[in-house]
Amino acid sequence: MCGIVGYIGNKNCVPILIGGLKQLEYRGYDSAGIGVMNHNGVHVVKSVGKVAALETKINGSPFRSTLGIGHTRWATHGVPNERNAHPHVNNAGTLMVIHNGIIENYVEIKKTLSAEGFRFVTETDTEALVHLIDSFIRRGYPLFKAVRAALSQVKGTYGIAVVHASEPDCIVVAKNGSPLTIGIGDSENFIASDVSALVAHTKQIVYLEDGDIAEIRRDSFFVNDMTDQRIEKEVQYITVKLEEISKGGYPHFMLKEIMEQPESVYNAMRGRLLYDEGTSKLGGIDEYADRLADSKRIIISACGTSWHAGLVGEYMLEQYAETPAEVEYASEFRYRNPIITKDDTVLFISQSGETADTLAALKETKRKGALALGLCNVVGSSIARESTAGVYLHAGPEIGVASTKAFTAQLTALALITLMIARKKRLSLTDGQTIVRELQMIPDKIRTILRLNAQIETIANKFADARNFLYLGRGYNFPVALEGALKLKEISYIHAEGYPAAEMKHGPIALIDENMPAVFIALKDSTYEKILSNIQEVKARHGKIIAIANEDDEEIDNYVDYSIKIPRTIRMLNPILSAIPLQLLAYHIAVHKGLNVDQPRNLAKSVTVE
Repeated sequence: MCGIVGYIGNKNCVPILIGGLKQLEYRGYDSAGIGVMNHNGVHVVKSVGKVAALETKINGSPFRSTLGIGHTRWATHGVPNERNAHPHVNNAGTLMVIHNGIIENYVEIKKTLSAEGFRFVTETDTEALVHLIDSFIRRGYPLFKAVRAALSQVKGTYGIAVVHASEPDCIVVAKNGSPLTIGIGDSENFIASDVSALVAHTKQIVYLEDGDIAEIRRDSFFVNDMTDQRIEKEVQYITVKLEEISKGGYPHFMLKEIMEQPESVYNAMRGRLLYDEGTSKLGGIDEYADRLADSKRIIISACGTSWHAGLVGEYMLEQYAETPAEVEYASEFRYRNPIITKDDTVLFISQSGETADTLAALKETKRKGALALGLCNVVGSSIARESTAGVYLHAGPEIGVASTKAFTAQLTALALITLMIARKKRLSLTDGQTIVRELQMIPDKIRTILRLNAQIETIANKFADARNFLYLGRGYNFPVALEGALKLKEISYIHAEGYPAAEMKHGPIALIDENMPAVFIALKDSTYEKILSNIQEVKARHGKIIAIANEDDEEIDNYVDYSIKIPRTIRMLNPILSAIPLQLLAYHIAVHKGLNVDQPRNLAKSVTVE
């Protein structure tokens, strides 16, 4: 959600900024802009829509500089238009600011500054910060101190970059709750809200922490905290390769990431399975393994797709680890004064590791003394750094806004955590070895499912004009129904709902007719006979039925219109397999409708505001 890039060096910054913004497009945005500093002062160009529109606007203009900042905006305060796009400038046109996050007390700041004669021209909260910084510069503060003084009066979250004409050789940046990274080059330095914007230029990075303020010049930078004390920062090295964030010949990132799941699931478990011992070893949480196993309760906190993964984790933990588990929306968790004790473990799941709601809930958990574990895909992300300990997914960069491979990697990691706890408790060696063996076979079973891509596309094309979908499952397959419905909503804009199949009779069955497709996850487990009954209830009302079934299930073809057959596995791992045909179904429906699969409207990859 929103993206920041910046450059200071000896090269023309414009292509660097545009290239960086293109790498950040997956995060979701509705307008873009860049601002540069040269001998004529501050110059800003903005555009509504995609970065390509901004690039077209810039092409052919004498727009060059060796210092500049760029931004992609996801609208919060004010509609998407050029006036509300970033960078924002002060009334004199000498100061420019880009900002991710939300200034919660902007109304109060705006009222005070308006009374002092500052003129506001946008609907944004960011403009209040621009004029607040300017108010200190007018009092004689140098830029760095002006930014620090302004931020001391701000409530909210921010990742900001600030440039002023009086100091044309530096960029001041600051972070609180919104990611920001410095990239280190040779006589040049970079800033970005995501390392994907840096990989083409440098491998050396510094992650900023909340409360950090940095001054960046061509050959140097320093970082202070809000009390103006110097902080020594560790230089880290990016392992992501540029080709990993390209489409690799696929028409969309989403399809590429769906097809990568044999490898991403394998990578999530690689080196972590111990067959002889029938268990798993997770280096990131190994020293807390006993405390985790002794937890009176495990709470899983997440949002969106990660929340659905957490629901599957709840089933796993209670069935195999015999540990009470609860799943909470992170966005609600901190606001209801949750009862958390030191005997609890709270597991925070986030693909990006920057989800604002989840990060806030994590901090509340640590304050109450519980063990806070992170489950993230992005190395060095805020949640990974804030957690007491955690597990990385190692799924590789996920660019498509609708999560696919990160979801199945989350399920894999949850299975590993469950196995580790269960073996420390009462799960037998034989049962542990069975789980290990089944996990080891999952990548090949995913490859088998992916070979059904053409069949799934044919089915998808028949339902691309549907206006509503119902997804139904029982037990482990209920969260998969929720996830399948979410995928369809996200990228095809078709209304879809996921339900426990038994709940259909308690309301949703009223919606069933010949125009209402129903997708059943109908695998041969202990709920199979009941699922068949639910299918027949829909069939009796002329509903169209798509079933995700096991490859040896011939009976189900007597009851459904279309079936997608997948390999068998044990119950706890079924969701990893059954989610994949639902991802492909949603993908092909959206493609058939001609929609932007990788960047669906109104959505952002990383939700960094509450």
